[in-house]
Amino acid sequence: MSSALETSDGGYPPPSVVGGELARLAPGTLGALGAPAALDVLIVRDPRESVKKCSLTPLRGMAGVCFVQYDPDRRVAVGRRVLLHKDGELLGPADRGMPLLLIDCAWRRVPSILRTIDGELVQRRLPPLLTAYPRKSSITPDPAEGLASIEALYAALFLLGSPHPELLAHYRWRDAFLRANPTLAR
Repeated sequence: MSSALETSDGGYPPPSVVGGELARLAPGTLGALGAPAALDVLIVRDPRESVKKCSLTPLRGMAGVCFVQYDPDRRVAVGRRVLLHKDGELLGPADRGMPLLLIDCAWRRVPSILRTIDGELVQRRLPPLLTAYPRKSSITPDPAEGLASIEALYAALFLLGSPHPELLAHYRWRDAFLRANPTLAR
């Protein structure tokens, strides 16, 4: 399934398309039918990462989730967004209502990718959580509290008062992740 912003050949549109606002309710508010707040998530993805192993791949085509492929020769305008980043301040109630930005890549590539992003990035980190994703790298150690991208996205939205259990619907390690982090299970 492809994102609404992907072209038929698997490419991506010019970054100006990405800078637009998606319709959304403030996280934590319920819609008229009791549904969780609408998603507004932008994922900048490194094409060097395996699509088959990517925990976010099942989200392609989901309303409110936009994928943009990283290209070192292209700027991506993102507006004002919360950037999930290990060096940010702790994510908190003041961050409710802001759209999210995830960088999906190896840790060592984050600085390069961030140099191509234009906008006001509000860096926030998650509290200590345990991953269920069986990671291993022969190049660089993962941070002790590093999560799979889908785990980080789910946790951020849950902690902002806008749980979206459908994000984990196709995540192979969903049950193990929720058991390891009981504060995120409802």
